Amino acid sequence: MTTKYIFVSGGVISSLGKGITAASIANLLQAKGYKTTNVKCEMYVNIDAGTIRPTEHGEVFVTGDGIETDQDIGSYERFLGFDLGKENFLTTGQIYQEVIKRERNLEYDGEDVEVVPHVPEEIIRRIKEAGEKAKAEFVIAELGGTVGEYQGVLFLEANRMMKLKNPKDIMHIHVSYLPIPSTVGEMKTKPVQYSVRTLNAAGIQPDFVVGRAEKPMDDKRKEKISLFCGVPKGNVISNPDVSSIYEVPLVLEEQKMADKILAYFGKKPRKNDLTKWKNLVKKIKTVSNELKIGIVGKYFQTGDFTLEDSYVSIIEAIKHACWVCGVKPKIQWLASEKYEKDGSSVAELKEYSGVIVPGGYGSRGTSGKILAIEYLRKNKIPFLGLCYGMQLAVVEFSRNVAAFSGANTTEIDPKTPRAVICLMSEQKELLRNRQYGDTQRLGNYDCEITPGTLASRAYKKQNIVERHRHRYEFNNKYRDVLQNKGLVISGINPQRNLVEIIELKNHPFFLGTQFHPEFKSRPLDPHPLFVEFVKASKSREISR
Repeated sequence: MTTKYIFVSGGVISSLGKGITAASIANLLQAKGYKTTNVKCEMYVNIDAGTIRPTEHGEVFVTGDGIETDQDIGSYERFLGFDLGKENFLTTGQIYQEVIKRERNLEYDGEDVEVVPHVPEEIIRRIKEAGEKAKAEFVIAELGGTVGEYQGVLFLEANRMMKLKNPKDIMHIHVSYLPIPSTVGEMKTKPVQYSVRTLNAAGIQPDFVVGRAEKPMDDKRKEKISLFCGVPKGNVISNPDVSSIYEVPLVLEEQKMADKILAYFGKKPRKNDLTKWKNLVKKIKTVSNELKIGIVGKYFQTGDFTLEDSYVSIIEAIKHACWVCGVKPKIQWLASEKYEKDGSSVAELKEYSGVIVPGGYGSRGTSGKILAIEYLRKNKIPFLGLCYGMQLAVVEFSRNVAAFSGANTTEIDPKTPRAVICLMSEQKELLRNRQYGDTQRLGNYDCEITPGTLASRAYKKQNIVERHRHRYEFNNKYRDVLQNKGLVISGINPQRNLVEIIELKNHPFFLGTQFHPEFKSRPLDPHPLFVEFVKASKSREISR
């Protein structure tokens, strides 16, 4: 078997939907009967995404094997329906780190180690490794950033070198932007032309151009792009804005994009199994009853704009659960710092069917989150706390139910007299030495569910595996006394006796997890905790 490699680049602007396009292509090739995998190539010098704040680069997505990646890996998993790992994510930092390590180990046999060809060769080795690990027939490698950015040139050079050596096994798809200026009212192709010319300057001629625009591309625009970019008109693909990202594979399928890709490589479809995906999109389009879900967080604002990418996996997990429950999610951002400035404003939470308090770091906004959790507990509003949200729920319960004066997490107050949440033992030395990168408790860990609990009802099994990203933990010193006060501990990591899930009785839905269930939710397989949360939220909405 000869693996085929498809590079996907972007032009003109970032956040264009290049990742969704790459995921959709993989989805379609998989539906045609081919073993497929995705790779994300990031241009930054960071080793991984773990040290980048969410408002800088969006959500940090964690794989089962514990690598901290950007959000595109999450998109790939949701569209492919299976787990990816560390081999599917590479950065400039990783590449240089490996090249320098090999140079120190005399693995270049005394040669000068040069940026070209040695850095692109390492990129090629890593991309091929991802294909070998997955036993993939197709590897779709998305290149981060946009064509023309200086830091991306070595990844384009890797593409060029692979094409030169094995031209029949390599394809390049360029995703670019066609604006429709409101003062003109006409779709413009010049930005696409310029980005393709920039790609040409790096020695690459695209085989397909995917045009991202507000509206579908007409024949006239396709003809211009074909003529000026040197791409067959049939390979100029329209990818307009749609109401749901899960429609994109069907938009591309209507234009027979996957069939054209297979034909380029001399292959034919083995099957065409899109039934479940079509049913999903049909369901998305037909649900009408809205469910108002609030997310109380602090990573929303970037200047004067709201950044949804900070919580993209949570947003998608809510959608997946809502659709399977036959409702349409209406998600609202609720800034926790607002509640700190005006405590009475927390009463707005009564207008929501359910509220999620997600993960985060540091003390900013946490007092507002605790106020929100208290309101949700007292007013019987469905609450789902994720990671830090679970920890703050323990703090709130300790203060206001168990009457532990000064109870806190040592992340906020290292000198708290009641450290109900504390730094994990192995983390103390790491933080003392400022070892922050790739040192948290990351990836898959076991959890045993207590029978007869809300968690047990959701999962319908006793042993589960979930993904983690944290340094602080529930302090077992307070476990018995908090349980005696009414806190239900419904999930435990058996290897370390670590509290993984907490909940409350006599409440429609009050549950917090130390792990991140949103990372494992998929459109065709919604996460059970989100489904139970939505069911409870739906019941509240009906009763109102």
